[in-house]
Amino acid sequence: MFPDGEYPADSYRHEIKLKDVEDHHVFYDKLTFVYLEMPKFNKGEDELETMFDKWMFVLKNLYRLLERPKALQDRIFKKLFEQAEIARYSDDERWQYEESKKVFWDNYSVMKTAVDNNSKEIARRMKARDYSIEDIAAVTDLSVDEIKKL
Repeated sequence: MFPDGEYPADSYRHEIKLKDVEDHHVFYDKLTFVYLEMPKFNKGEDELETMFDKWMFVLKNLYRLLERPKALQDRIFKKLFEQAEIARYSDDERWQYEESKKVFWDNYSVMKTAVDNNSKEIARRMKARDYSIEDIAAVTDLSVDEIKKL
């Protein structure tokens, strides 16, 4: 921490707490404001050392990045760039994207239901042939309770 008013000229991250004006004690230590002065952050891609540096870089430069820089290969940035790509879609592209997601999840649900029903049918047949419940559970991935209810 720096004494009041003595932030380095290149400081771009500030933690602000509410203080009592009379005795200068922190009024409520669970409330902190973090101010980021983006124009003061001037590190280039090759100077990024910490995750904080990477986030500052991407927040300041995302609008002009055409592809993900080498310094931002962490998995979290992959997700960020995917979402940024979706945000650039036109209304028609976004509608098509949302529709394709609906179709995907509908198909997934149908397949999951079919697999579950198939597993239950196999479990019923195995139970009718006196296979042990443990063997049925191992083959069908159903729980022991689910098999007992069949």
